[in-house]
Amino acid sequence: MAVLPVTFLREVKEELKKVVWPTQQEIVRMTILVLMISIIVGVFIGGIDFVFVKIMEVFIK
Repeated sequence: MAVLPVTFLREVKEELKKVVWPTQQEIVRMTILVLMISIIVGVFIGGIDFVFVKIMEVFIK
């Protein structure tokens, strides 16, 4: 059941017309949200790592 490349590309073009693309405001808002969550998670993991390092220093000394 092979599909010709031209037919495939035509169908892709038709499907892309049906996509509801986000507005620029939505993109900016979601990008900021992702960055904030990434920073929060990074700080949280860094804090846990710092605590574990200090605990290990106590056991090693």
